[in-house]
Amino acid sequence: QVQVVQSGGGSVQAGGSLNVSCALSGYTGVGYCMVWFRQAPGKEREGVAGVDMDGTTHYADSVKGRFTISKDNAKNTLYLQMNILEPEDTAMYYCAAEEAQLTGGQCYIDPEYEYMYWGQGTQVTVSS
Repeated sequence: QVQVVQSGGGSVQAGGSLNVSCALSGYTGVGYCMVWFRQAPGKEREGVAGVDMDGTTHYADSVKGRFTISKDNAKNTLYLQMNILEPEDTAMYYCAAEEAQLTGGQCYIDPEYEYMYWGQGTQVTVSS
């Protein structure tokens, strides 16, 4: 059974950095899209960053230039380096995954896309 396990996150002051990571387990020999979403209390889920199977990266405008996504396709492990964090980045961060064959290799960060597998969430808190 495919499982999505997240780690990292934590609490920092504004301007600091945090990392979150995500690892798939129990998967068969197939590539997976893996992307980051986040959801703050009272707000809708929003896409944060994703990387296509060909390496093309996608970022929400709000994090562009501050966050860096990377992925090890061989290990199906996803990372997000978050720099110059702002209080507005405070949210629960979720890793989502889907078989790349089902997406055509395009790893959407549209929150309406129904990813099949989800991590448990990792809290990121940024204080001013």
